Amino acid sequence: MAEREEDAEEAWLQLRPVEPLPSQCCGSGCSPCVFDLYHRDLARWETARASNDRSLLSGKQSQNCPSKLNPENFVAFRISAVNKLTNDTYCVRFALPGNSQLSLRPGQHLVLRGIVEDLEIQRAYTPISPANAEGYFEVLIKCYQMGLMSQYIKSWRAGDTAFWRGPFGDFFYKPNQYGELLMLAAGTGLAPMVPILQSITDNADDETFVTLVCCFKTFDSIYLKTFLQEQARFWNVRIFFVLSQMNKLNF
Repeated sequence: MAEREEDAEEAWLQLRPVEPLPSQCCGSGCSPCVFDLYHRDLARWETARASNDRSLLSGKQSQNCPSKLNPENFVAFRISAVNKLTNDTYCVRFALPGNSQLSLRPGQHLVLRGIVEDLEIQRAYTPISPANAEGYFEVLIKCYQMGLMSQYIKSWRAGDTAFWRGPFGDFFYKPNQYGELLMLAAGTGLAPMVPILQSITDNADDETFVTLVCCFKTFDSIYLKTFLQEQARFWNVRIFFVLSQMNKLNF
């Protein structure tokens, strides 16, 4: 009898949620955070253990659609293309089922999960594809020489799978909410500005003036040149480039 009780206790301990490592938090203030999810699952485990009822562990997770993005659980998306923009920056396209849309609001972002050397890490990225894009979404990612997530991303090839959860973000842009927007962006910090800018220029009724100041090292290192040039043609958009390592431009 005592041996059977020990086996039961061991079985419950194996079901106990594992506390996330600091590297598993992207640090972007996501809600729910991985630690929020851990404490939720721990409380669920403690309740199930006290009642000796393992069915309580599942909660409502089994009702979630596995192909739909949600903030609590990571969902797999197939990589359909990896385009190298500069020596260290990529635009990665992910496939969505059928002609579905990601349905993010301008200002929201996603969290990516990667595993490097048995260490799970998470980072936040903002999709740059149009809000109404069907069947795909795109993310602008800069890789750093010593970055753990960068090692994972550099291994990506078309056909691979990556895991995302979301959306997150409490800043929501509303048409004509402001008379003028000033956007300051450096490098891949341009990404969060793209969906907001595009939502304004795609809406003929939005008369918000936008001034976007982009900071890069050189002219060749500017991301999304064609997109930015197209946006600058709109009557209510002005775009300026600040280049830290160039004194003049040769077109």
